[in-house]
Formats: sequence, C-alpha cells, structure tokens
Amino acid sequence: MSKEKDTQEQFLKAKKKVYNIKVFYIHLVGYSIVVALLLYNLYIMAGPHKEFFFWFDIIILAAWSVFIFVHGWHVFKGRIVFKKSWEERKMKEFINKEDTKRWE
Repeated sequence: MSKEKDTQEQFLKAKKKVYNIKVFYIHLVGYSIVVALLLYNLYIMAGPHKEFFFWFDIIILAAWSVFIFVHGWHVFKGRIVFKKSWEERKMKEFINKEDTKRWE
C-alpha cells in the first residue's frame, strides 16, 4: 500500500511540475507579444503626451521583465541550463558514440 501511495505522490508532483512549466511558457508567450506591442508603441509614439507614455511603457517593460525572471526562477528552481554534470554526461555520450563508430 505504501508503494502505491509513493507512486501516486510522485505522479502528483510530476503533474504539478509539468503544469508550472506549461504556465510559465504561456506567460512567456504573452510577455513576448506584449513586449512587441509596447516596442511598436514606443516606435510610433507622437503627440503631446509622448513623454508620459514613453515612461509608462518603459516601467511596464521593466516590471514585467522582473516578474517573468522571478517566475522562471521559481519554476526551474534556479537550475542552470548547462551544469557541470550536464557537460560531463554529454562528453561521455560523445566519447561512447565515437568508440562505437571505430572499426578497429
């Protein structure tokens, strides 16, 4: 019974991780679209309120950039993409691949 419970807990944790990653990527897509629109707005801006909207857009870009960074950090728990263990694993993989290609 305990083994089934552990398996179920692992499944729920994995499901939660996948959901968090999915939500982060949706957030990232929305962020990218809004950034493109704000940059376009900065490009075409004209008129008497140009300075206000310039700073308003810059503040939104800066704040949302910080939020997307914090969200990504929370989802990936500060994991670095290319850790030392990843480098070693890839080197071993390429060495093994090279060894299998030799005809000696």
